[in-house]
Formats: sequence, structure tokens, C-alpha cells
Amino acid sequence: MDNILKPETGRLFLIETLPEPLTPASPHIQIFDNYVADTRVRLRKIRNPYTKAWTYLVQKKPVGSSRIEEINLDAPEYAALFHLEGREIRKNRYFHEFEGCTFTFDVYLGRLWGLATAMADLPSGAAVPPFAILELTNSPIFDAWTLVEKTTADLQAAISARPPA
Repeated sequence: MDNILKPETGRLFLIETLPEPLTPASPHIQIFDNYVADTRVRLRKIRNPYTKAWTYLVQKKPVGSSRIEEINLDAPEYAALFHLEGREIRKNRYFHEFEGCTFTFDVYLGRLWGLATAMADLPSGAAVPPFAILELTNSPIFDAWTLVEKTTADLQAAISARPPA
């Protein structure tokens, strides 16, 4: 098993929809994140809808850290931990390069339907991309570990309280 410590950093933006040339039918992966109650642990399943291949992970985000500890699992290991599943976030993830920078676009499904975000490792002084509605960087409510507990109404209230990008 791999134990990977990787950063989960970048500038995060609210978007209305996928920017051109992306469409919902563009190549993407499907992510199923289950946050274990009262922990900083999530079980992640990633599905490639084109190959039908699955990847299984257990991830932990230490308190006060922007890095994620990650361990790859095989299907039987994931099944053994299945009973730990908690609140779920589902999303489709797209990747696209814009002006020399690779962006990750997440389109949320299920109870967070309608939320769409873009993230990239842009310097703090870099221009806001034209497809961004609002910058969400450093907004605690949009941290995935907090987002799982929120409702669409919570997000709408948080968005309306922030100035436009």
C-alpha cells in the first residue's frame, strides 16, 4: 500500500457551470467521498466511467493542515472498512488547462446538486479566471471536511454574504 502525503491547496472558485469547451459529457471521474462521523477521515471511491475501473482510498486531513494523508486500498480492504462510511459527498471531477494552468472542476451531485467549483494552484496575485463567479479560497464552509455537513441553504447564505470575485 502507498502512504502518500499530498497537499490539498489552491485557489477555489465558485462557478455557475463548466466553462467551454467542457460539457457534462466531457471526460471525467466520479468521486464518492464518505466522511466518517466525528473524525478527520474519509473513505474515497473513484470510478472511471469509461473503463469502469475503481480506485479505493482512505484519507485523513490532520487538524490545521492543508495536507492529506492517503493510503491506497484494494477492494477487499475497502469492503472491510465499509461499515465506517458516514455522510457522503458525490461529485464529477473534470480537468482542463486554462492559460497554462490545470484546473480541477467539481460538479456536485445529490444533496449538493447545483454546486460547482474550480480549483487551481494559482498565485495569490494571479487574475481571477473569467468563468469564476466568486473566490472561495480560505472559506471554511467550503472546505470539504465542513461541506459534508452543510445544506444548499447554508451555502447560499455563505455565498450571498461574500463580495463577487
